[in-house]
Amino acid sequence: MTASVRDIPLTTIDGAPATLGDHAGKVLLLVNVASKCGLTPQYEGLEKLYREKKGAGLEVLGFPANNFNGQEPGSEDEIRQFCSLTYDVTFPMFAKISVAGADVHPLYQQLIAAQPAASGEGPMREKLAGFGIEPNPAPGILWNFEKFLVGKDGQVIGRFSPDTTADDAGLRAAIDAALAV
Repeated sequence: MTASVRDIPLTTIDGAPATLGDHAGKVLLLVNVASKCGLTPQYEGLEKLYREKKGAGLEVLGFPANNFNGQEPGSEDEIRQFCSLTYDVTFPMFAKISVAGADVHPLYQQLIAAQPAASGEGPMREKLAGFGIEPNPAPGILWNFEKFLVGKDGQVIGRFSPDTTADDAGLRAAIDAALAV
């Protein structure tokens, strides 16, 4: 890896330039999100987790992506309004990016390279196949709401499957361990 994940240029949902370096010294939970997915209610748990752990140094960062069955069709403004009005999301959100396919954003290229396998993966892949959906092949992002945990030092330390919720014991233990460092 040439550049740190902290240095990759990003854009906030409001159109401002940003990097993960803006959150240096924090533990980051990066989530590719979508407004029209069966997993969309995870926004509620992610917001609760953010409010609970923000003071301890956790940042939840949302990255809208329209890679899976067109489940994030809206503009940044529509996404921001949906998140605010439906789930009272206050954690930082970014402009829509691609997390799968030929045009994967450099941030997600590095996240996937650093953590090629997601923990807790299994049921989600079978569920997608049961719906007649061809899962994205590993090590790619499986679906909306996959989560990457980045430590205070900027190292990618965990990856969690899309159906791992914010109250999952394994996810919470990993976050608490990262916050304790």
